[in-house]
Amino acid sequence: MGSSWENVKVDGSSMRVYVSAPDGTSKSPGIVVVQGQTGVDDFLEFSRMVAAQGFVAAATDLYHRDPPDCKDDAPTRRMRLTDATLITDINATVDHLQSRPFVDPDRIGIVGFCMGGRAVYLMSAMNADLKAGVMYYGGDPFHAWGSGPSPFERTKDIHCPIMGHFGEDDKNPSPADMRKLDAELTRLGKLHEFHSYANAAHALPISVQPPIASRPRRRPGRARLDFLRNISRELKKN
Repeated sequence: MGSSWENVKVDGSSMRVYVSAPDGTSKSPGIVVVQGQTGVDDFLEFSRMVAAQGFVAAATDLYHRDPPDCKDDAPTRRMRLTDATLITDINATVDHLQSRPFVDPDRIGIVGFCMGGRAVYLMSAMNADLKAGVMYYGGDPFHAWGSGPSPFERTKDIHCPIMGHFGEDDKNPSPADMRKLDAELTRLGKLHEFHSYANAAHALPISVQPPIASRPRRRPGRARLDFLRNISRELKKN
């Protein structure tokens, strides 16, 4: 298994993408890993874990439009993102994965955390090449970042199964937000599976040790691997 930074040209900028691939010579499914607000560097270990399970992971630096010496804090950098740039960057990452000789271009999934979870919901409606999505505590899905519809308003266009993980003590997304998403996906007949975790707030798969979840003996620590089962199941159908 190897990991390295690769560069993808987007809007005249060089976008860093951290690619982790499993050992072997056969083509593997690809997974786009979408960072949380703190930045892509906090999700490199997760990407390597994905590769260890037989997937090619590509973690995108969504802050690539900022100067290399940018000292702004994470919330400030996040506020500069728009849905349009997210769509452009993640589409470019999907294209990059599909161009790699060790990736099966017909089996691409996406997983994201916090704002990345929101991006999963958005991109599940915006990129038909994505075959499965897993969102972790995706906040602010009911508001557009910039012009255009919000992720929630794009629900009718979602084309792939979605798995979601939420903390019952989270405020964004709150349990009410989760129920609203669940109701809309159900109303529109979109295949999805949501899991809610007791005594868990935001960032539950990483920082919570280990509250009992909605299913017996199910814990957020395990949630980091659940998406692999979900994506494996959906990608094998294609």
